[in-house]
Amino acid sequence: MSQAFDKLLDARGLNCPMPLVNARREIARIEIGQVLKVVASDRGSVADFQGWSKVAKNVELVGQETEPAEGGNVYVHYVKRTA
Repeated sequence: MSQAFDKLLDARGLNCPMPLVNARREIARIEIGQVLKVVASDRGSVADFQGWSKVAKNVELVGQETEPAEGGNVYVHYVKRTA
């Protein structure tokens, strides 16, 4: 999947819950309708972002993918600010 995005957050090397904490901070800094791409090395981030998108009123998870990388997989999340 090659999802368009407006801002990139590199959260590789951060453990749970920091990729999500940093994403929540960054989503507030982008405009409504824009997409934040978050790249994380923590596989727990997959469930974290799914859960966040279900309870948050200002975001929509528009895509997730897993990419192989040196040293392990990289987990990519596309989050759209909706409000």
